[in-house]
Amino acid sequence: PEPALVLYSLAACARRLGVPFRSGGSLCASKIPDAQAAYESANTLQPTILAGVNFVLHAAGWLEGGLAMGYEKFILDLDQLGAMHSFVNGVDLSPNGQAVDAIIENGPGQHFLGTAHTLANFETAFYRSNVADNNSFEQWESEGAKDAITRANPIWKKMLADYESPAIDASRDEELRDWMEQKKASFPDSNV
Repeated sequence: PEPALVLYSLAACARRLGVPFRSGGSLCASKIPDAQAAYESANTLQPTILAGVNFVLHAAGWLEGGLAMGYEKFILDLDQLGAMHSFVNGVDLSPNGQAVDAIIENGPGQHFLGTAHTLANFETAFYRSNVADNNSFEQWESEGAKDAITRANPIWKKMLADYESPAIDASRDEELRDWMEQKKASFPDSNV
């Protein structure tokens, strides 16, 4: 908990001074995306979000204290970032967010599954993970008993396969490649 306490203190100082605050998120010392990685990442990401950090580094994929990254961990962290994004949006207090029309339309003792409000909002009303399996044990087992890492694997592979490089001017691309080669050459022992 000490890193979170330091983070909260420094965030308060940054707010007091009126300056932006940078910190990490989803950090862990685990070597693989296991339970240790999950709870350590959650214990660093949530304070980062709650402290109001302006710029978050290393929010996805971090393993072994930053010495490694994992594609499955990246996907699992993106999932948690999606949940945190939903969390920081807070509670929708608008008439639509509070389903006022549905409450008036139905009255006591009724259900809301068939109301116009439910039909218009049910797909976007809650954050839905693309990694978590919320089915019954029997259904999970019949579908191959895949753990989160196994479910994350095809997601990153599809993202990588579907990736399209953004358009870049050919001369600018050449300049950047030359610059990278110069930088690599200036560190001959770096193996990059």
